[in-house]
Amino acid sequence: MPRITAEHREANRAQIVAAARRCFSRDGFHQTSMPDIAAEAGVSVGAPYRYFSGKEEIIVEIAGDAFRVMFDPVERLVDSADVTVADLVAAAVDPVSGDLAVDRAGQAVPVDELLRCAIQAWGELLRHEGLRQHANAGFEHVRQRIADALRNGQRAGTVPTDLDPDRGARVVLALLHGFVLQRVAFGLDDTVGFTHDVRVVLNDAGLLRGD
Repeated sequence: MPRITAEHREANRAQIVAAARRCFSRDGFHQTSMPDIAAEAGVSVGAPYRYFSGKEEIIVEIAGDAFRVMFDPVERLVDSADVTVADLVAAAVDPVSGDLAVDRAGQAVPVDELLRCAIQAWGELLRHEGLRQHANAGFEHVRQRIADALRNGQRAGTVPTDLDPDRGARVVLALLHGFVLQRVAFGLDDTVGFTHDVRVVLNDAGLLRGD
């Protein structure tokens, strides 16, 4: 029997993740079984277990993809000298402002699928300690990076000096988490208007520059 190449194995894995994402988005996490995922992917019932221990591990990867799409551009702003709070929010919102995003495997995926799975993952944090610890580690990494960006902005005079960077990073994340919830659950589809109004509101609050 020929050996499966690394590329073939990665393609199989990506196929299973994409199938799980469709199932979770359409039917919900708890209403989807591993055999459902296998059927959606067009593989044998046991095939998903060659790559994942169970549904929890798959949803961690899918949710991680959603937040990677949003937060990778934010991390690229960390070393900018003149970043503002609004810049950070806009950088995260922009990649999910359209219909498609790019997942870890480099495949175009529906934004709504990614974000619906992310919200379901939040619910799982309340009942699954392993998922909560994994998510907390990712949250802390991003929060610290945003705090670093705010410190850079303070040195450049684009972020108020009386803003505590660590608490300010939580404010930025709260705006982004709220955006995700409104985008998926409450029909927020004008992301251009959202980012514009974020800048207006923060400007009024003196948070665009160190006023």
